[in-house]
Amino acid sequence: MKAYKTYAEVDSSGRLVLDRLPFQKGVLLEVLIVDQSMLSDEKVSSWQALMRHVQNLPQSATITDEDIAAEINDVRNTR
Repeated sequence: MKAYKTYAEVDSSGRLVLDRLPFQKGVLLEVLIVDQSMLSDEKVSSWQALMRHVQNLPQSATITDEDIAAEINDVRNTR
């Protein structure tokens, strides 16, 4: 499955036009539209809620600083 991400604005008539997509004519595409105009306060609240959720997962209780450092090093070494 190919994925392509782009940004576009809705025009004054409520239309959204996507040009120069990297897909052949006639291809069936799934379209997901996400409002990117979330206010800064909403973004912060959403991020904080996600972090609270992740930190409360049972497996989060066993992660050490050494585990985190090792994972960071692994990712950096695979670049």
